[in-house]
Amino acid sequence: MAIVKNSPPNTFCWAELCSSDWLKAKAFYLQLFQWTSIDQPIGADCYYTITRKESVDVAAMYQMMASQQAEGIPSHWLPYIAVENVDEKTTLASALGAEVIHGPHDVPGAGRMVMLQEPGGAIFALWQGKEHMGTQRKLEYNVPYWHELASRNAQKSRAFYSGLFGWEIQIKPMDNMDYTLFCIDDKPVAGLIEMTQEWGELPAHWMIYFAVANTNNVAQQATQLGGTVCVPPTDVPGVGCFSVITDPSGAVFSVLHSSAGDVEAR
Repeated sequence: MAIVKNSPPNTFCWAELCSSDWLKAKAFYLQLFQWTSIDQPIGADCYYTITRKESVDVAAMYQMMASQQAEGIPSHWLPYIAVENVDEKTTLASALGAEVIHGPHDVPGAGRMVMLQEPGGAIFALWQGKEHMGTQRKLEYNVPYWHELASRNAQKSRAFYSGLFGWEIQIKPMDNMDYTLFCIDDKPVAGLIEMTQEWGELPAHWMIYFAVANTNNVAQQATQLGGTVCVPPTDVPGVGCFSVITDPSGAVFSVLHSSAGDVEAR
């Protein structure tokens, strides 16, 4: 697909890393995904780093505040979903049971956002792009490709997200479980997996998958760069080969070599 000019409403549009060790995380991702970066000052010795592929914005990261670290908040990736009106969607999300964590507020020179925690506990953000639409490369290697919700209550999560975004629900049987596809006009935009007892006390969350050319190579390189492979490269028939990785600052993400044939080899 290469460079895109806009993010359709109710689709994922941006990925942002809040890291307990921004410098270490930045070095890790720049090498792993062959990104470059631009550091934008947002305070005293504090920067909002835009990561880029071939001079085009694809994601961002910043240093977690000391107060958040003191509360025990782990490093994490935050997904953003594009909407036409943040304030209207925030009102609807609240009516559907979500909690407003931060905002809505304007981001000067970029757009308007709000951070929400949905009834099942997963955190995500809404983005009303103005000067900045979000990720400008899609369906390419080393950029966000897929988003998957790990939920404690699939039925409740389906009701919330379909109510908020109008997402259609498709249930796909997979390996003794039902996998939920969230769709727009019959086209998948995200997935949902219901957490079982085997997940332990891990909270509900959105997982970001980055498309890669070779999952095995990326997992090996991530280890060499100081990351930890949580789930080794695993083949899923009809989907591709994925791996779950923790970066050196503790944030968890996934990589996927898709078998769908929709990712450009560039």
